Amino acid sequence: SCGQCGKSFTQSKNLIKHQRTHSAARPHRCPQCGRGFAQSTNLQKHQRVHAARGQALACPDCGQ
Repeated sequence: SCGQCGKSFTQSKNLIKHQRTHSAARPHRCPQCGRGFAQSTNLQKHQRVHAARGQALACPDCGQ
């Protein structure tokens, strides 16, 4: 269970994700603007903003 709020999880990966809500950890970075996100799904949603503005999504490894 979470040491901050006591919420319980059946899978440890869900506890790890949840614990980021209590900290400043933002390990998922947008390659376009550098904004950080606690969860990869939030980064994916954010990247749609760049796509909607006509900014192509580049591969973080090769840049294409």
